[in-house]
Amino acid sequence: MKDVWIALGLTLFAGMATGIGSAIAFMAKRTNYRFLSVTTGFSAGVMLYVSFVEIFYKGLYALIIRYGNYWGHWVNAASFFGGMLLIGLVDNLIPSAENPHETPSEEQTAPLHDTSGQLPGFNGFPECGGTSASAKSGDHTIHHKKLMRMGLFTALAIGIHNFPEGLATFLAALHDPSLGFAIAIAIALHNIPEGISVSVPIFYATGNRKKAFLYSLASGLSEPIGAGIAYLCLRLFVRGDAGVLPPQVMGILFGGVAGIMVYISLDELLPTSRAYGRGHDSIFGLVAGMAVMAVSLLLMK
Repeated sequence: MKDVWIALGLTLFAGMATGIGSAIAFMAKRTNYRFLSVTTGFSAGVMLYVSFVEIFYKGLYALIIRYGNYWGHWVNAASFFGGMLLIGLVDNLIPSAENPHETPSEEQTAPLHDTSGQLPGFNGFPECGGTSASAKSGDHTIHHKKLMRMGLFTALAIGIHNFPEGLATFLAALHDPSLGFAIAIAIALHNIPEGISVSVPIFYATGNRKKAFLYSLASGLSEPIGAGIAYLCLRLFVRGDAGVLPPQVMGILFGGVAGIMVYISLDELLPTSRAYGRGHDSIFGLVAGMAVMAVSLLLMK
């Protein structure tokens, strides 16, 4: 039971990092986009290395025990691509107009840092339509609704997307707490810009910093919720007589987790890192993440 609480705690930590992003948006004088670029690249490096070097092969060994050398490889490959298919379907549910990984610009985040200033107008958020000199006063209501819709859709999108991430963190931590800790750190780092993405449009729509922060924090709750549902399902339906997961179930889950993490790294983290970095920031972060993960795994041997 102790391992379960550790796994749930790590998943909660990873999910609540959206609140850290929101706090940075409100408290930092300037958003350090190069820092976000390096950290998202670092997160991708951790995820890719641990997926291919550790999780994928842990799943393979478990499946070979159950299905033999030949079919074990086939089932493991199917599990890996099944995980990619799952997260791809989840991505398809996210409205394309509200990309949760699109960090707002410096112009858009500037009013958040001035607590004594006036409530923001709408020109700072051009994606939702600026106000011209001839705009009618009623247009503000329209823009308000668009901004609120953007913020809520972004929060919902992140919530949907974080569900399988919570599952991945929980399963890894349940099997190996040290491995789960590394994955939780990587996911927490990539949740930080997501928190900013939720806070900014909601603040522009409401002028309320507290509400924007709470929505951002709540968007990360799907990770521990996903972990809790995964634990209940495993406990009720697939645990063996000795109270442990059968090796074939653990192997399939690990293959799926590896696929999910590789998809997230290639489809979201690396493009985001490249978009906000300069020069080789992205690759530096990627290699650093891989190196840190490699050293951590070697020290744990």
